[in-house]
Amino acid sequence: MTTRHSHVGEPRLVHQIAEPRAFLEMAALPWHLPMLLRAPRGDGHPVLLLPGFMADEATMFALKLFLRNRGYDVQTWGFGRNVGFRTKHANALEQKIRYMHHKSGRKVSLVGWSLGGLFSLYGANQAPECVRSVITLGSPVTVDPEGSQSPRLVKTLYRLIAHPMGPAVHAMQVRAKKLRGRKTLPMPLSCLYSLGDGVVPPQEATVDGDPALHENIRVPGSHLGLGFNPLVLWIVADRLAQPEERWRPFVPSGVPGRLYRLMTYRFAPA
Repeated sequence: MTTRHSHVGEPRLVHQIAEPRAFLEMAALPWHLPMLLRAPRGDGHPVLLLPGFMADEATMFALKLFLRNRGYDVQTWGFGRNVGFRTKHANALEQKIRYMHHKSGRKVSLVGWSLGGLFSLYGANQAPECVRSVITLGSPVTVDPEGSQSPRLVKTLYRLIAHPMGPAVHAMQVRAKKLRGRKTLPMPLSCLYSLGDGVVPPQEATVDGDPALHENIRVPGSHLGLGFNPLVLWIVADRLAQPEERWRPFVPSGVPGRLYRLMTYRFAPA
């Protein structure tokens, strides 16, 4: 059985303070282009990208350009800035997934960063016949009964921008409950998480699930840099390239696989 990470509590203070290293991860991206241009090519099926909290489509530009280069029909959600779980966005997302599926005649893969990953789970649950796979990047897909263990600053921002009672009020909504850690998602789910994430702790970014369909993939790096992290981009391409109905769990291979093991398990935080 696929199991959540055993971390307890909020992200370590050193990781919270070091989140600006995302700019270094972004700057390193061009140096990894030769590796990324050897990533698996896709079959052209539609992919929908969903941004994180307080982010918009512009933050997904690296993933968008890269996945288009790999042969996918890539779109972003088109709803502006993600300011929390709103009914109008949830309704519009379901309709967009259904429209993309109808227009292409093919199932849609969803890639969500942070809070965008929760929207991805919601969309997959609302329109399962239209969704091929779901990939989350540092998303709080599982929350324990005692509530979110994200840093106090993150919770404060959420209260100021999304709702004065914080994320707990959204978690109690019927719609929002469908976003949280569903074990019965009927399509492949890949949850990418980092032990160095200063925003979402590992235990919340991973799921318990069926190993034949669900997986947790550890990556190195910051939360704010996940959408620019070369290893994350490579893994996303590998996951999207899995043949429909013949999905297999992630197994790092080749030169990128050696780099992945080196960066993730030798030099990354324990």
